[in-house]
Amino acid sequence: MIEITTENLLFMIPVAVLIAVLFAFYFHKKVMSMDKGTPEMQKISDAIETGAMAYLKRQYKTIGIISIIIAVLLTLGGLSESMENYLGYKVAIAFLIGAGFSILSGYIGMRVSVKANIRTANAARDSLGEAFKCSFRGGAISGIAVSALSLGGLFVVFYVYYALIGNMTQTLHSIVGYAFGASFAALFAQLGGGIYTKAADVGADLVGKVEAGIPEDDPRNPAVIADLVGDNVGDCAGRGADIFESTAAEIIGAMVIGLAVIKAFEKAAMDFSYNWIFLPLVIIAFGLIFSLIGISVVRIKDENADISKELNKGYYLTIALVIVGLIISTYVLLGDLIPDTWYYYVLCGVVGIALGLVIVFFTQYYTGDHKPVQSIAEASETGPATNVITGISVGMESTVLPVVAIVAAIIGTFLLGYFASPIAGQEIIFGLYGTAIGTIAMLGSSAFILAEDTFGPITDNAGGIVEMSNQPEEIRDRTDKLDSVGNTTKAVTKGYAMGSAALAAFLLFAAYFEIVGEIQGKGIVDVMVVNLGNPLIFAGGLVGGVLVFFFASLAIKAVGTAAGDMIEEVRRQFREDPGIMAGTSDPDYAQCVDIATQGSLKAMVAPALLPIVVPVVFGLIYRLALPAELVHHTPSAVGALIMVGTIVGILMANFLNNGGGAWDNAKKFIESGEHGGKGSPAHAAAVVGDTVGDPFKDTAGPSIHVLVKLLATICLVTAVLYVPL
Repeated sequence: MIEITTENLLFMIPVAVLIAVLFAFYFHKKVMSMDKGTPEMQKISDAIETGAMAYLKRQYKTIGIISIIIAVLLTLGGLSESMENYLGYKVAIAFLIGAGFSILSGYIGMRVSVKANIRTANAARDSLGEAFKCSFRGGAISGIAVSALSLGGLFVVFYVYYALIGNMTQTLHSIVGYAFGASFAALFAQLGGGIYTKAADVGADLVGKVEAGIPEDDPRNPAVIADLVGDNVGDCAGRGADIFESTAAEIIGAMVIGLAVIKAFEKAAMDFSYNWIFLPLVIIAFGLIFSLIGISVVRIKDENADISKELNKGYYLTIALVIVGLIISTYVLLGDLIPDTWYYYVLCGVVGIALGLVIVFFTQYYTGDHKPVQSIAEASETGPATNVITGISVGMESTVLPVVAIVAAIIGTFLLGYFASPIAGQEIIFGLYGTAIGTIAMLGSSAFILAEDTFGPITDNAGGIVEMSNQPEEIRDRTDKLDSVGNTTKAVTKGYAMGSAALAAFLLFAAYFEIVGEIQGKGIVDVMVVNLGNPLIFAGGLVGGVLVFFFASLAIKAVGTAAGDMIEEVRRQFREDPGIMAGTSDPDYAQCVDIATQGSLKAMVAPALLPIVVPVVFGLIYRLALPAELVHHTPSAVGALIMVGTIVGILMANFLNNGGGAWDNAKKFIESGEHGGKGSPAHAAAVVGDTVGDPFKDTAGPSIHVLVKLLATICLVTAVLYVPL
């Protein structure tokens, strides 16, 4: 019998990554071997792929240029002797690797989607089961590959840096750049993709559905290809980069808190172990393996199968196995170090996993076919104004229960870790570690969650291809059934991402103060004080709060501007070429794709740079301009900026995501035949509400998930700038 030891578990990390990559290649081979369908279907699919690849090429060029500039600044910052241990070329290299892998994650997600959509559309001609198999395997390729890349890339960077530096503290300070790079690239990918997809979607809906009265995905609509391209660059490329950076940033944050635990042992003159740092990596490795099992058991056997039930079966199996892995890894790595209380950290992980489930449940309630959505549909009978008013109300209400759950999880994991402390006077540090383990355990199923998320846009595109190629109604019914489930899985993923962002931001906030304490030669407990009663620190909190509002404003405005250009173009084509509506001539799809591309790339730069520029400029102004006797408040003022920005960001993201999702599904509820069905005044009002909600749920909301983590990671990297030396 093989004994499970620390060395075996650490060896399991690269093994898990290798197995995951092999799984991804196997699924890729299976999906690519499927038939691409009729020439008409392939023509549409090729147009989608061409538009998506052209967009990504231009977007990644922009990200690459800005990344190089930031890397140069990080390198120059390390030339100062007082900062060389916290900035410099090692941090810059880690930043570029993190940004590069984040970009690659987005590319994988998008590339797989544009290859799987046509095959899913063709498989729908055979059966629902074959179409589901293709679309879910396509989503699984993205989920597995991105999760493997996140864990494997971080493990290699950590291992190489530790081998070269030889000091654990300096190693972790250097690889923080990896998290910063991942968050930086993910924000650009999520924001740019979100602007693109919603500009196209709004233009297609308002002119096509409302003004021209033609169905969704009608080939006569000039914006329809741009809309289908947007599903890929927003929901696939953007979300792939988002999940990548979530995993990378949260593992690094947990490792930094593990370093604080080790320092507590050193301070108490007790033996310490690096197992506190290794545990987050091992938990994620177990999660990756068990996600493969969960993905593999999902099956659709007949036309009447409950797809959501089958997906939930795979998800529940995954999280059950993650708990088993959590028990094994925690016992092996911490059992000998804290023999009486090691299981407290297992309970922390269970609380984190439970939070993920609860957030998913609340998201489904507020965005699914339940009372909140039905109330918006009912309000649509009296016009667009009441639809919008009710939708805003539902979005605001939807923040309450998730925040209650998040508060319970933070307090629960902190107290469990607190009471697990083996060192008197250091309970707070062990409490923070408990929150870290809760966050990591919640992310254990991220590969399965991302598979569900990418499944959504694949099925959406497949439905569009079926509609545009004039396939029989039976085939469209199959893709509609898949698309309906895909809409739910996309909404659930946003809720999951928001919940993990909430825990992660708190975790990264604590990691920021660990680094501040390290620079000052103090413990984290000594420096983690943010007194909002102090005007200097309160001002930092205000800046963090308004930053979220301004960011959301720029993101939503960008969609409105780009959508306006799209609307004018669609109207122009209808006006100048009557043959489009008659079906005797083809629209100019390429022009609409180009408008969406230019509009999104131009508009994404300013809001994406905000969370990088604002905290650094704010901290430097305090550090350089305050009187000498007050400058010591600077780290706490920057901490207040992160803290309040996180709080406001959690609330804003929840409001935008759930409000937008509720508007969308209220429209679909009416389209199912309720309140007059398609073409009724209530339907026209619901389309307006859905249009208002589009930039909420697919642009600003998902981008704020990344924003709150980027705020923390940029401050982690630049902490040395704010500490009086």
